[in-house]
Amino acid sequence: MRAGIPQLFKGGTKHQTGLEMTVRRNIEACVELAKLTRTSLGPNGMNKMVINHLDKLFVTSDAATIMREMEIAHAAAKMVVMASEMQEQEIGDGSNFVVVFAGELMHKAEGLLDMGLHPAEIIAGYELAAKKVSELIDEIAVMKLDTKDMFDKQKLLTGVTSAIASKQYGNEKFLAPLVVDACLAVMPKNPANFLVDNVRIGKLLGGSIYQSELVKGMVIPHDTTGTVKEAKKAKVAVYTCGIEPSSTETKGTVLIENAQDLMNYSEGEEKQLMTMIKSIKDAGVSVIVYNGTCTDMAKHFLDKFGILSIKISSQHDIRRMGRAVNATPMVKLDPPSAEEVGYCSHVFVREMGLDKITIFQQDDKDATQLATIVLRGSTQNILNDVERALDDGVNVIRAMGRDGRFLAGAGASDIELARRLAAFADSRAGLEQYAVRAFAEAFEVIPRVLAENAGLTAMEIVSQLYAEHEKGNIKVGIDIEEGTIRDSVAAEVYDHLNAKATGIRLASNAVITILRVDQIIQSKQAGGPKPPKNQGHWDDAD
Repeated sequence: MRAGIPQLFKGGTKHQTGLEMTVRRNIEACVELAKLTRTSLGPNGMNKMVINHLDKLFVTSDAATIMREMEIAHAAAKMVVMASEMQEQEIGDGSNFVVVFAGELMHKAEGLLDMGLHPAEIIAGYELAAKKVSELIDEIAVMKLDTKDMFDKQKLLTGVTSAIASKQYGNEKFLAPLVVDACLAVMPKNPANFLVDNVRIGKLLGGSIYQSELVKGMVIPHDTTGTVKEAKKAKVAVYTCGIEPSSTETKGTVLIENAQDLMNYSEGEEKQLMTMIKSIKDAGVSVIVYNGTCTDMAKHFLDKFGILSIKISSQHDIRRMGRAVNATPMVKLDPPSAEEVGYCSHVFVREMGLDKITIFQQDDKDATQLATIVLRGSTQNILNDVERALDDGVNVIRAMGRDGRFLAGAGASDIELARRLAAFADSRAGLEQYAVRAFAEAFEVIPRVLAENAGLTAMEIVSQLYAEHEKGNIKVGIDIEEGTIRDSVAAEVYDHLNAKATGIRLASNAVITILRVDQIIQSKQAGGPKPPKNQGHWDDAD
């Protein structure tokens, strides 16, 4: 019999316990994860080249993409990754902040353990600090947008530019107006109901980013089915089926005794299809969007009656097309009623590079629920990276519709939170004051990393920021271009308050959960014996 606790488990089960084996190892994994992504934080963040298990290449500074493709196996680090994924789902921006801040909280917790504090005392202090931060963060807001401001292009630009600059520094002056115009084109009367899915991004290889443009409507990345290539002031019918002779629900057998019967059968099919397409034309339809197959005979009749037809394979895109032209998708090839027909100002085929695309464009006076940004770029990796930056911008506008408060950016809000939380720690009498002060010092990591990534002396910049904030200048942040500090609000650099508050909450919850772990029990993996590992360096543990 195996002695001790292993006798409780099956053979091959790993069991770790104690401060050194569990808490410190978990801290080490989270700190290493934060070191990996922190160099990608901010406008001067470096790209990571990730090759996933399918040999697909990703070159990006977007932390959400990096962690999704890295397949992290460590259980504690996975919890931090899950927290950043929740930030991406809820806010759409700030996933790197969650990882970097959680890693710094873990690093500070390790220092507290070295001082002799028990994990329970650290957890109590972190919980107290997180609760206090949620109160302090509301006090340092520097700008608030109301519902009317959500229809003001200049006000929206102030909020979006910083989010795009953090991913595409240097291109934000061109990309931010594209995002704002796209969002304004589909903005509902109540901005809180804004849907991110209504702003689509189409990627076309060739050209430069500055040849990208906005289409008020939808872009299909291929040619039309027939020879008709343009329609103006078009009535549009959207079908979720194909354009072919109708068939019965049940199986049937047709007995053909001679050649004349065969000719009559084929002729009857032709007449039926021609009558169906003619009836659709008589209903005023000049553009058909369909989902299934279109027979050669159907193409002939569509061209004969001058109807532009295009296939969309995706059911999701069929529904989006319905929103773009205000049409009701129909499941059967019947003449549409007046309520089911959509309208589009101009449908046309355009050649961009070597590709032909079909554009459904609405005039400014015509309403649509969909806008498309057509991105141009020299490589697929550049297009994907710009798409992620635009997606962050659209998500910020969605967040602005729900909560229009902003903090001073460029590390200003982080230093102010650190300063105020440190003052709060001094007012506490118990041992948790050390954990609260460590939580406050963890906020310094953001301005420190921004300075390091810009090639500046981090300690000097952080000291200057503290000196200014002690004077009451809570808007002062880092100017990475001049290598000094300046008023972030004057430079129009902002952080969305809800994004920051959610990131702090998710990071602190993940850290507290990990610190509560005192034993790790890992079952033996299924699948039989594994092949022997390659012989590594003798210093590496087997």
